Amino acid sequence: MGRRPRDRDKDAAAIKAAAERLLAGTPLRSASGKLTATELIVESGLRRDVVYPQHHLVDEFRLRVKAQGRVPTAAQELAERYAAVVEELKEAKQQLAAEEQLTAFLRRTTVELSIEVENLRREQEDAADATVVHMPRRRGPGRRFVTTDPGT
Repeated sequence: MGRRPRDRDKDAAAIKAAAERLLAGTPLRSASGKLTATELIVESGLRRDVVYPQHHLVDEFRLRVKAQGRVPTAAQELAERYAAVVEELKEAKQQLAAEEQLTAFLRRTTVELSIEVENLRREQEDAADATVVHMPRRRGPGRRFVTTDPGT
């Protein structure tokens, strides 16, 4: 028992309909809508080995694409979206470069300020050590200074 034979007329009709949709710029299955034989196969919903034996239809599609000489709407929209994304990427890269410069500046400033704060702390400690008056220590717990002055 073998496979059922393919209906060549039905396959040819699917290929022709796919070609018309691609040339009109209204693909159903093709994501890009490009006017290539590969996209014709995708748009037709048939396997490659079913489409290529009907090479006269593929050749006719290629000739019509060449004669048409225009980019389909779907491919044109993709090209415009790509150009917009490239421009956004360019702007994002410029913003990133500016942010990196700002970050480097802030990092340097932070280091300089940290050094200044440390220097000020040291100066304050040195100044505090210079003005400290040392008081005499008590001689022991509960002991008072005893004076030997007879007038007291």
